[in-house]
Amino acid sequence: MSGPTITDFTGRVVVVTGGAAGIGRALGEAFGRAGAVVVLADVERPALDATVEQLREQTGADISGVVCDVTDPASVDALADEVFARHGATHVLVNNAGVGPPSARVWETTPNDWRWTFGVNVFGVANGVRSFVPRMIASGEPGHVVNTSSSDGAVAPMPGASVYAASKAAVATLTECLGAQLAEGGHPITVSLFLPHGRGLLATGLWTADRNRPPELAREVPRQTPAMTIETLAEMARKAGRELALQPLDEVAEDVLRGIRAGEYCIMLGGREEAARTMRERVERFAAGRNPTEPGHALLPA
Repeated sequence: MSGPTITDFTGRVVVVTGGAAGIGRALGEAFGRAGAVVVLADVERPALDATVEQLREQTGADISGVVCDVTDPASVDALADEVFARHGATHVLVNNAGVGPPSARVWETTPNDWRWTFGVNVFGVANGVRSFVPRMIASGEPGHVVNTSSSDGAVAPMPGASVYAASKAAVATLTECLGAQLAEGGHPITVSLFLPHGRGLLATGLWTADRNRPPELAREVPRQTPAMTIETLAEMARKAGRELALQPLDEVAEDVLRGIRAGEYCIMLGGREEAARTMRERVERFAAGRNPTEPGHALLPA
């Protein structure tokens, strides 16, 4: 099945993982303002509770929160159990939770960098699909799945962010397969690959993801440089006489709702033509027997 399945979010049940802050929070607000029943899931209970309370006041929508560790299949199953028991359906699933490890050369990464990043970014998406999609199919109702990836991986990897890029490339492939399989089965569930992007950097929780890194998955080798933050980048820009451009997250979230209504597979706020040009250049290098990623490659901010 192709084309949009949901164009009106009024009364629709929407689940967003990584919903306590950043893009997840912005998505919760956007869906709430559009009349949806919103369930935000996150591993951080204090932040989740605060966000739910704030968004309820701001939107007047039916917004609730469920603590969930997307790396744990049982935790995601429990999330699905609660959503379907309380609301009887899920119409839109947004697998949005994500983390980023320190940048490092591949041979200088640690096993726990891979375990932590793939646990959240890849297994988190897979667990969401496994727990929710069979129930969405069984309901027979129109549905939509959005998986958050990144142009760093889905379009072209930044070599310095090898672990993160590899995880987001995996999400892109998983999403492509999911969409093809649902279409082959004739199910009224469409799929989108969400590539957060905009006119500037995105001030999301990804910059401080270490706050949620489990102790048992701590880096085996201490990082050599302090974690880069938006505040650090802003200060560096000021010292250089420039102002750091930030992309408002509400605009990114609203574009996701627009993309779902339009039935778009790839949802990306601007930069689509540049991304397509990058991909064509990569194909040409591949066809010539060269590495598609050239040394020093830098990508659109994502």
